[in-house]
Amino acid sequence: MTLRKILIHPDPRLKAKCTPVVDFTTDLAKLADDMLETMYHAPGVGLAAPQIGITERLIVLDCVKEEGGTPEPIIMVNPEVVWESEERNVYDEGCLSIPEQYAEVERPAVVEVKWQGVDGKERNEKFDELWATCVQHEIDHLDGTLFIDYLKPLKRQMITRKMQKLKREMARG
Repeated sequence: MTLRKILIHPDPRLKAKCTPVVDFTTDLAKLADDMLETMYHAPGVGLAAPQIGITERLIVLDCVKEEGGTPEPIIMVNPEVVWESEERNVYDEGCLSIPEQYAEVERPAVVEVKWQGVDGKERNEKFDELWATCVQHEIDHLDGTLFIDYLKPLKRQMITRKMQKLKREMARG
């Protein structure tokens, strides 16, 4: 497995609409494993392919955060929300591509997601709590949407300026 570089906002690749995966090869499985390793190393609870510069519809997530908890990694190829509850939840969201910035985002409390595994087999499951927020956040990435896109313009601009400054500092070393 290989750690991948996580893109930092603003980067045009983070705003691209991703293409569906059609080839279910060992390369896809390796990419998914690399993404899981990168996500755990960051550390984070979700990662989408565009965050490492790949514009394909692939996400990974694992919302088990308890110390000593058993990891429950999920790899989703071509995921889509097929049902959402009317009930809403608000979570203080963050993003590996927008480090150390958090904001409250309101989303459906429960969602049902259909996806394929790296083997191409279809799966379907309902998610709630942090899992629901995370899967919606990661699917948003596949459509070029960041959690800051849900914020008021002034707050979004402030976070974007902070990220531009961070990128300049990182470039200087």
